[in-house]
Amino acid sequence: MTQRQQFDRIAAYFESLTPQTLVGLKSYYSAQARFKDPFNEVQGLPAIDGIFQHMFVSLENPRFVITGQVVEGSQAFLTWQFKFKFKRFDTSTEQVILGTTHLVLDAQDQIILHRDYWDAAEELYEKLPWVGSLMRWLKRRANA
Repeated sequence: MTQRQQFDRIAAYFESLTPQTLVGLKSYYSAQARFKDPFNEVQGLPAIDGIFQHMFVSLENPRFVITGQVVEGSQAFLTWQFKFKFKRFDTSTEQVILGTTHLVLDAQDQIILHRDYWDAAEELYEKLPWVGSLMRWLKRRANA
């Protein structure tokens, strides 16, 4: 399998991720993989699994839609939409976060580095009840 095909396989896995398919993480991630996003920085498969488990517990119907890929050797950037509904807030509105993921594969074509880039203030905090109004006000003040 080429690295391009491996990244296609990884992208398809992320798009089909469910609590039941999390057992398959070990097929994609190195045991010592590192993961970082705006809220987490962990190393090791159990810790990465915990982040995804928490996502399914905390959010209603979370899912990724991969919108693009740039592959160069053992590295790739995936652009995505993360769609979900909040469980804790009285809203039926589906939320969408736009972001990108940098992935690096090791010699066995497993993910050794997973780094997510997205703007937590714009993509998340501004959408939360109460906090959102404050964040939008602060943004207006900063831009004035």
